[in-house]
Amino acid sequence: MPQYIPPLFTEEVPHIPPGATITVAPSETFSQAIKKYGTRRNKPPSFTLPEVFELNKGFTVGCDPEGFLFDKKRKVYIPAAGIIPGNKYDPHPVEKGAIQVDGMAVEFNIDPVSTYEDWEGNITTVIAALEAALPKHLEVHWVPSIRFPEEEFDKAPDDAKVLGCQPDFDGWSGEVNPPPNMKDPYVRCAGGHLHVGFPNTKNEDVTNVQHVMNCQDLVQQFDWFLGGWSVFMDKDEVRRNLYGKMGACRYKPYGVEYRVLSNFWVASKELRLATWNRTCSAISNMNKLFMPERTGNVLNNYLRDAINSHHVNSQLIEFAEFPINTLNSGRCRL
Repeated sequence: MPQYIPPLFTEEVPHIPPGATITVAPSETFSQAIKKYGTRRNKPPSFTLPEVFELNKGFTVGCDPEGFLFDKKRKVYIPAAGIIPGNKYDPHPVEKGAIQVDGMAVEFNIDPVSTYEDWEGNITTVIAALEAALPKHLEVHWVPSIRFPEEEFDKAPDDAKVLGCQPDFDGWSGEVNPPPNMKDPYVRCAGGHLHVGFPNTKNEDVTNVQHVMNCQDLVQQFDWFLGGWSVFMDKDEVRRNLYGKMGACRYKPYGVEYRVLSNFWVASKELRLATWNRTCSAISNMNKLFMPERTGNVLNNYLRDAINSHHVNSQLIEFAEFPINTLNSGRCRL
């Protein structure tokens, strides 16, 4: 079990019906099922999008993804400074969230939610507001990293060029993560961080030992349910070598910010649903399937190599099909 079993994780939430197999991509679910059932039945079963999981009572989920502006006429990425309202210290409110400039990128955040319907609704509503604020020749690309053309980069104000991100923590060791070693000054990366609010937690002291332990336990679980999965869904290695190291997080008065993921999951409804489901599954399995303890040091280190550098050991998949490839806990081999 985790080092501490807080009341946060005591409620059981039914999320997988008996016999169900939930995988991260609907297309994979379909093709695998066709292969499995097609030769045994006159016709394959019908399929829908993966089941929507429920979030444990009292929890909330938010996000603050970043994206890059692309000039459709000139076919180049451009700095976001001065194009949309809002900044890191004064986000511009819109329906169901806010938008802002963050350095060379644009960013949005959503009002925290407790249901998938609000998750998807808030994200699409705020993205629509962001797109409406742009000139017609610009669009947002939800890509994890880009390299600005030097002539475009030089047009940005000096304060937009500064890499001013505050340090985050390693949720496994508790140490402060070192700043990235940016060898190419024209490269910028975009995160897709998740913000999880804990039940009855609004103004917690972020140095409180018990709160920090709660955050670290959940972050470690997220690394298995979200971080490991992202290795196979997000092929961008530039950001992975700079940001989003295993366990990257910040302790918040309301809960925790999980900072491992890039913005890859924002790009499609299927990925947004998979991110929601994996977040819910990680939380609801904290008591019965706390993966960091079940896997042990060897597999945890394999996971760190995969998340931090894209080096995937075959045993990681062999023994951890759940939860990296499937959310069917019946497939757990540990």
